[in-house]
Amino acid sequence: MNISVELTFSPLQDDFEEHIINFIKKLRASGLTVLENPLSTQVYGEYDEVMDLLKEDIKEAFELMDKGLLYMKVVKSDRSDYEPHF
Repeated sequence: MNISVELTFSPLQDDFEEHIINFIKKLRASGLTVLENPLSTQVYGEYDEVMDLLKEDIKEAFELMDKGLLYMKVVKSDRSDYEPHF
C-alpha cells in the first residue's frame, strides 16, 4: 500500500535551521520520493518503507535537540503526481 506523508518539523529552540536541514537531507538520501515547499516536506512510497524511515529519522532528530514539534499527515495513496486543475 502506498502512502503520502506531509511533515512540518519545528525545533523549538534558537538553532532550529540546522536541525531542519539535516532532517530533510536524511529524507532525501533515502531513495524515496521527497518533495519540499516553504511550509512542509512530503514523503511518498510504500507504507512500511516510509514509516520505518520516519520512525528512525524522527527519533534521531528529536535526540539531537532540546525541544521539538513535528506535525504529520498521512494519506492512503501516492499523491506525488498531484496537479491542481484550476
